[in-house]
Amino acid sequence: MSSVVSELGRILGERAIVAAADARQRVGWTGEAVSAAALVRPANTEQVSATLAVCNAAGQPVVPHGGLTGLVRGASTAPDDLALSLERMNAVEDLDPTGRTMTVQAGVPLQTVQERAAEAGLMFPVDLGARGSCTIGGNAATNAGGVRVIRYGMMRQNVLGLEVVLADGRVLGSLNRMLKNNAGYDLKQLFIGSEGTLGVITRLVLRLVERPRSQDTALVGVNEFDQVSRVLRHMDASLGGRLSAFEVMWRDHYLLATRESGRHASPLDGDYAYWVLLESLGSEPEADREDFESALAAAHEQGLIEDAVIAKSAAERGAIWGIRDDVEILLQFDPILLFDVSLPIRDMPAYLDEVRAALDAACPDNRCFVFGHLGDGNLHLSIAPGKRDAGLQEQVEGIVYGPLQRIGGSISAEHGIGLAKKPHLSLARGEAEIGLMRELKTVLDPNGILNPGKVFDPV
Repeated sequence: MSSVVSELGRILGERAIVAAADARQRVGWTGEAVSAAALVRPANTEQVSATLAVCNAAGQPVVPHGGLTGLVRGASTAPDDLALSLERMNAVEDLDPTGRTMTVQAGVPLQTVQERAAEAGLMFPVDLGARGSCTIGGNAATNAGGVRVIRYGMMRQNVLGLEVVLADGRVLGSLNRMLKNNAGYDLKQLFIGSEGTLGVITRLVLRLVERPRSQDTALVGVNEFDQVSRVLRHMDASLGGRLSAFEVMWRDHYLLATRESGRHASPLDGDYAYWVLLESLGSEPEADREDFESALAAAHEQGLIEDAVIAKSAAERGAIWGIRDDVEILLQFDPILLFDVSLPIRDMPAYLDEVRAALDAACPDNRCFVFGHLGDGNLHLSIAPGKRDAGLQEQVEGIVYGPLQRIGGSISAEHGIGLAKKPHLSLARGEAEIGLMRELKTVLDPNGILNPGKVFDPV
C-alpha cells in the first residue's frame, strides 16, 4: 500500500495525495467518515488514467468519490482502500448555446452547472436538494433523479457524451455532442448508474434546454389519495405538458416540517392528508399563469383539491420549496432509516398501509414519514423505529422492501444500490440480469479494483 501511495505521489505530485488522517476529516451526508489508506486527487484525465493503471497493476482497490451526498454507502471505504476524488477537475470547458450543450469535468458541482447554463439563457433540468454539494460526475454515476424527472427525465436522459477511464487506465473518449448518434452501441449508458464499479467518469457533455420564462408554483391540500392521482392527470393535461414537478408530502412529514418543528410556516390553513407541491415551467408568463390558476380553479370545482396557495414571488416560491427540501429535519431522530423506492402510483395506498401495519407490529413506537416525487412513482420513507435493537434495521428493510417484488416495484428509485441495498438487489432484478451485470464487471474490471463490493458481491 505505502509503495502505491508513494508512486502516485511521485507521478501526480504531493498536492494530489491526502493522508489517511486528513481524509478522515471528510464526512458524508450520513455522517460516515472517509476511512481509507489515502485520498488521491488527480488534476486531469491523464492523471486519473495513470492512477488507475498503477492501482490495477498492484491490485489496489479504488473507491471513486463525488460530493459524498449519497445515502446508500456507495462511496464507503475500507482502511486499505484508496479514495479517488475528482474535486480538482472542476472546470466548465465549453458551453455551446447553439447546440445547447455544456462540456464539463466530473468534479463540477451541480449548482455550478445550473448557474452557468442560466447565464447563457439555458437550463440544465436535473435538480435535487444537494445541488450545492453533489458533483455532476457523481450524479451521472448514480443516475440521479430529483424533482423534475416527470418532465425532463433522470441524468441518463440529460447526458449526451461521456469520457470514462477504465480500470486498467484506458480512456474511453465518447464525448458525443449530438442528439442523434446511432453508430453502434451507446456505451455511455453502461457507466451511467454503474456507481463507479465499471469505470471512472471524468468528463461529460450535458444536454441543455431553453431557460423557462415562466415559473408557477402552488401548494395544494388534498384529503384522498385517489384525488392526488387525479390532480396529477388533470394538471398535466390542462397545462399541455408544462407540469415539471409534482411533489407530495404525506401529513406526517408535512406537519413535522411545519407545525411540530416550527422550522417552516405553513402557507395553507387546514389539516390535510396530503400536501402537493405543483410547479409548471413555460414560456409566456402572463398566459401561463392564467392557465395555471384556471387549472387549479377547475380542480377545486371538481372536488379534487380542498385548498391551494399560489406563490406570488420568488420568496414565496422558495418558502414552499423549503418545506419540501428540508430533509435534514429527519436527522433529529436516532436512529433514522431512510428508504427510496418506486412503485406504480395506483399501488401506493395499499403498499403504505401494509408497511405501516408491519412497522406498528414490529416497533410500536415507530414514526414513519413519507414524501416523494409522486409524479414519477418515487416515494421516500423515513422511519424512526423508536428503539435500537440488534437486527432491527434488517427487519425494517424486509418490511419496506418485501412487498415491492410482488407489485413490480424497485428497492431503489434514484439513490442506487451501494452497500446498503445490496442484500435486497434480487427483489428488483432477476437472476439473469444480475448474472449479466457480473459478467460486465468481469470484462471491464477483471481485477475487481473499482468500488469493490458495491451493488453485488463478486462470484
